[in-house]
Amino acid sequence: MKAAIIGGGVIGGGWAARFLLNGWDVALFDPDPEAERKIAEVLANARAALPAIYDRALPPEGRLSFAPSIAEAVADADWVQESVSERIDLKHKVYAEIAEALPERGFIASSTSGFKASDLAAKGAPVVVVHPFNPVYLLPLVELSGEATLRDKARPVIEAIGMYPLDLNVEIDAFIGNRLQEAVWREALWMLKDGIATTAEIDEAIRMGFGLRYAQMGLFETYRIAGGEAGMESYFAQFGPSLHWPWSKLTDVPDLDAALVKKISAQSEAQSGHRSIRELERLRDDNLVAILRGLRLSGSGAGGVVLAHEAGLPPLGERDGLPVTACRSVPVTWTDYNGHMNEAAYLELGTWATDALMQLIGADAGYVAAGKSFFTVDTRIRYLAETKRGERLEVTTQVLEGEGKKMKLFHRVYGESGALAATIETLLLHTDLTTRRACPPCAAVAQKLAALAQAHMTIPAPGAGGAVGQRN
Repeated sequence: MKAAIIGGGVIGGGWAARFLLNGWDVALFDPDPEAERKIAEVLANARAALPAIYDRALPPEGRLSFAPSIAEAVADADWVQESVSERIDLKHKVYAEIAEALPERGFIASSTSGFKASDLAAKGAPVVVVHPFNPVYLLPLVELSGEATLRDKARPVIEAIGMYPLDLNVEIDAFIGNRLQEAVWREALWMLKDGIATTAEIDEAIRMGFGLRYAQMGLFETYRIAGGEAGMESYFAQFGPSLHWPWSKLTDVPDLDAALVKKISAQSEAQSGHRSIRELERLRDDNLVAILRGLRLSGSGAGGVVLAHEAGLPPLGERDGLPVTACRSVPVTWTDYNGHMNEAAYLELGTWATDALMQLIGADAGYVAAGKSFFTVDTRIRYLAETKRGERLEVTTQVLEGEGKKMKLFHRVYGESGALAATIETLLLHTDLTTRRACPPCAAVAQKLAALAQAHMTIPAPGAGGAVGQRN
């Protein structure tokens, strides 16, 4: 599959990274002579961030090329994403060029942050609004607006690259997300202009307070809880009258004169000017990865989108005659102050590899729900090479012993270079969850486990069975 990205700025670069890391080839057109450098920097951030929110490997990365013209970028493209500046005359000019090279039954997906699809398509080009949020390679929301048939074509592609399409059946300027952001932005500008708050104080109020709630529940569910057991009716009874109080200036807009712009710029520089934009982007990405990984545990909000996308990723397969039981990138939450993967993370990685092996033999969630499982009783980890943030790891699992109540596993952890980074040896006992005592597994599980043990018997396992500190 091929995506054509027209415009390689912040949003276009994010789209390129999202498609590439989901296995699409990308042809990008941008007349900026610095485009290749800028895209390379965005892609470096994305490679470290997007795979880190998944517990399975994304598809092999697609091929990136820089086209010398719009026509060459669009030729044979399965998806065309327009991400040029927010000037409708420029967009219409670009659409005319795209339309000349657009494949039959193709359409243009616009990243516009405010124009209605009907305005974008006013000169006859088949345009649908596909409005993302920055960083495109991490945040899942895409607002779809425009002709229903084009939205229907766009939706499955958006879902296939791990994003969440929100259908807008009524055309409005700026859509939903930007209107809500604009309301907060206007109020913030008034507080700055009136000397009520600084840029740092406003940001602290959001990130230390309601921003954390919004990440997992949004607006109305948050207020429903605020109403207590009686719910939304109680909330409105308590706080509804405040809507008529003179708290807000949302119906008015401050004049962004030179004095206000200078004031905001100076405060912003004092707040975060000690970091470069790339440093701030990496900080943002690391924080978002941690939040998204937290949300995926419960499947809440964007975490549910990650889980749904992950469920459709390719199976792990085999390596050297052994099943691959884990293939994932190292998230920032697994690293320590030295910048490399810490001991607890190796244990967690081994836990998930063991879980995958258990599923392979039928000791899955249904088996556990029926009252039986394997419990870990001993683990030995050998650390053989440093592993850093963003590095892709692959784990194979060998069954060393699989009869009676015992299951002994040997996990090999391979780094991105293919070298062995660690080994994890684990002994488990099959347990009755009702009595909490060891017992033989059911016949079907025992047979599958014994078959794997037999198949793995002839495979050498150097490093297994040694004492702590023993390397050979």
